[in-house]
Amino acid sequence: MMKKITSVLFLACLFMQFSSFSSDKPALYKVKKLKGTIKVDANWDKAQWKKIEEINITNYMGKIPAFQPVVKAKMMYDKDNLYLIYKVEDQHVRIQNDKFNSSVSTDACVEFFFSPDKEWPLRYFNIEINAGGTALMAYQIDGKRINVKEEDFNIVEVAHTLPKKLDKEIDEPVTWYLEFKMPLALLKKYGNYTQPEKGVEWKANFYKTSSRSTNPHYLTWAIVQNPKPQFHLPKYFGALIFK
Repeated sequence: MMKKITSVLFLACLFMQFSSFSSDKPALYKVKKLKGTIKVDANWDKAQWKKIEEINITNYMGKIPAFQPVVKAKMMYDKDNLYLIYKVEDQHVRIQNDKFNSSVSTDACVEFFFSPDKEWPLRYFNIEINAGGTALMAYQIDGKRINVKEEDFNIVEVAHTLPKKLDKEIDEPVTWYLEFKMPLALLKKYGNYTQPEKGVEWKANFYKTSSRSTNPHYLTWAIVQNPKPQFHLPKYFGALIFK
């Protein structure tokens, strides 16, 4: 009888270890190629996005907030552009920053950090856009930050469903959407990138934050193991595989 119990306990321990290992596996997203063209209008339900897999941004850094937003994203590409769309079921929505490269992460904000050069996986771009469509973008190279110029960023198309600025927070539940089209030509002005095509891998992470709202939170797609909220840790980026 003791041998049987010991065997069961041994198998249970193995299962627990396997389950823990499985849950910690690196985040991976397969990026499909856009066929034809797409209108950038923040419409989550349009035909081009219908069959695209969702990216679930569910991992918290720091204290878990009283209200937990539900955040999803989708991504596509073609030979000249990247396309991203976000759906955010939110509350306590703050939009105060309306100037390019201002502190948009203090507002309700979605972010995409990505390392497009397979030779330099720790060099990366960060694009942060608040719910009102105001953006910040920079290139991080060997500990140095290079801000993208507004005149260069103007080729990025951004669509959003909330106003550009709010006088006060939206306290009640609200679902908002944000979509953007980023020409690869913008990246070339600041760093190198590996051309997206079938089989190519980039490193990236997707985030949602709102650090100065009445419901501050820090959400990630790929798990970031850091005691304090910090998105600028490329060693934790997940993988984007272009299909």
